[in-house]
Amino acid sequence: MADTTIKISESVRDRLRTLAEERGLSTRAYVERVVAAAPTEEERAERTARAIAYVRANLRADLTDADVREAQEWRAAIAARQLGERR
Repeated sequence: MADTTIKISESVRDRLRTLAEERGLSTRAYVERVVAAAPTEEERAERTARAIAYVRANLRADLTDADVREAQEWRAAIAARQLGERR
């Protein structure tokens, strides 16, 4: 196993340490777990394509590309907190 040094701010380092400790992991193990679980853009595109194919085959054969784009726009707006009411 290779050792790698990554320069980050002290506040991020401390946050990583806290997050790892809360999960009973070393910082190294926590970072490895988080990075291993994060999909690449290619993996996300493949998952999206499989999901769309599944929906068309099993749930809604008339699902259009426009429907998919609209759903992606909604998702992006929700992620950016541009939709919904604040309470």
